[in-house]
Amino acid sequence: MKIEDVKIAVIRIEGTNCEQESLDAFKRLGAKPEFVHLKQLLNIDCNKDEKREISQFHCLMIPGGFSAGDYIRAGAIFAARIKSKLNKDLVEFVKQEYPILGVCNGFQVLIELGLLPGINDIVSSSPDACLNINDSNRFECRPTLLKHENNGKCVFTSKISKNDIRLIPSAHAEGKLLFPLNKQEEYIKKLEENDQIVFKYVDPDGNYAGYPWNPNGSISNLAGICNNIGNVFGLMPHPERTYYKHQHPDWTTIKLNSDLGDGKAIFESVLDYICKRF
Repeated sequence: MKIEDVKIAVIRIEGTNCEQESLDAFKRLGAKPEFVHLKQLLNIDCNKDEKREISQFHCLMIPGGFSAGDYIRAGAIFAARIKSKLNKDLVEFVKQEYPILGVCNGFQVLIELGLLPGINDIVSSSPDACLNINDSNRFECRPTLLKHENNGKCVFTSKISKNDIRLIPSAHAEGKLLFPLNKQEEYIKKLEENDQIVFKYVDPDGNYAGYPWNPNGSISNLAGICNNIGNVFGLMPHPERTYYKHQHPDWTTIKLNSDLGDGKAIFESVLDYICKRF
């Protein structure tokens, strides 16, 4: 498949606010991203030519923001609306090994949908993880350093070397990844064995560290994980916000020997996967 034929749905509802940067990231690389309101997929409150089906796309992205005002808990309402009519189509999409990306609020939605952590089944009937309130009990908006831990399973990081450290900013109030309290270590072990850990928070020396380098207190410093297949990826920090080097917070004090930002490779990786796989 040619990159210009790759169709991507950037799904939004009321409250999403990172869709433009997300769409631009794919568009700059030559793909065909499209804003798709969830109502278009649910086929409600839209005319015939506005209706869309999940099967029309090669990749789905759920961007960041505060969908439905984060009422109940972050991502819960967005996920419930998807589950109401689209769960079967979504599962089939994943089975066919098409990729899904959830960033920040999108990660929260993927957890609520039961698509992540995705250790055994494609989707769980109820969430078996959560993204809880940050340990600081406040919204954290700061540069974060992520160490790439994946050995090749995740289709979104194939162009990033193992142990590479990337600056990708965080902006969230509920980013603390937790598993059932009596099974936390068991879940971490399974994620490690399945090569599902993608990124961890580190300090400038590359060491796993606490606050502020881990901005939320996430267990085992987890910042991003994928499912057992490797095609569903959830990430709390925002790669679309460091597509270019001049988007980095210290761009005025470092030599910009390249225009490539630390987040660009995530979008390149998945497009490369789609072009080769389909």
